[in-house]
Amino acid sequence: MAFSLLHFEKVKDGKYLKNYEITYQNKAGREKIYEIVSRRELQSAEDIGGAPSGVSIVATCGDRLLLLHEFRMGVNRTIYNLCAGMLNPEESIEACIRRELYEETGLTVKEIKQILPPSYAAVAISDVTTYIAFAEVEGDIDDHTSENELIHAKFYTREEVKTLLAQEPFSSRAQLAAYYFAYGPK
Repeated sequence: MAFSLLHFEKVKDGKYLKNYEITYQNKAGREKIYEIVSRRELQSAEDIGGAPSGVSIVATCGDRLLLLHEFRMGVNRTIYNLCAGMLNPEESIEACIRRELYEETGLTVKEIKQILPPSYAAVAISDVTTYIAFAEVEGDIDDHTSENELIHAKFYTREEVKTLLAQEPFSSRAQLAAYYFAYGPK
């Protein structure tokens, strides 16, 4: 027997996140209530996992990888992360990449190499999907962040990234990108 969605309802409406309880019939035929958060207002089951909400940018400048060392309130610590952000209404993904890169680092896009199809950001707790973009960037790093962001952007060599991977906390996407950059094909 397959899982089937029986019912869902919003249980909290926050400023940025909406909390839902989803009732499934599990493979044993019993009801299972599951909690998720979404950035969007879900009207029906078909809306779950719908429109992408943002982008993460794997940015390089020559043979160096851009990483952000930033304080993240959700984990109450400073971690290594990719440049990332939310799509504005009616904004193209390319425009979002350029805007977020500039806002968080002061850098500009030299070339967008590839944009992967949207992927799920945190499947255990959320229906949020985001793009992953690969870009060659240029310019000088400069802080254009808001008062609610504490971000230090820097380019790292492969050897420096190897050291960070062994010693520092990362977001999962940044850790995967950093590992591939440091140890993948040259």
